[in-house]
Amino acid sequence: MKVRRRNRPEVHQVTDAQPSLSADIRKREISYVIKMSIRVVCLILAVTVPAPWPIRALFIAGAVLLPYLAVIGANERAAGLPAPLDDAESNQNEIPRHRREIGS
Repeated sequence: MKVRRRNRPEVHQVTDAQPSLSADIRKREISYVIKMSIRVVCLILAVTVPAPWPIRALFIAGAVLLPYLAVIGANERAAGLPAPLDDAESNQNEIPRHRREIGS
């Protein structure tokens, strides 16, 4: 039986907080490296293992399709993270790149 104390302050948890941008990028980098490592293994197995064609075809399909899936996964942002800023929609008056010298 739990005894509830009335004078204890309420403790807030941050379990619902969004991950930081650097944590999201790190997660996507690890996923990319894992998929590309599996691709290298598929490529080596397709060349070296004396297996019937259906099995070799699976290895070849993995070697061909995994780079596409790895890039798509690496470029996909986590749900809930803000989209990167678009320079075209900026409300700030930015100095053009060719006019960034002082005194112009």
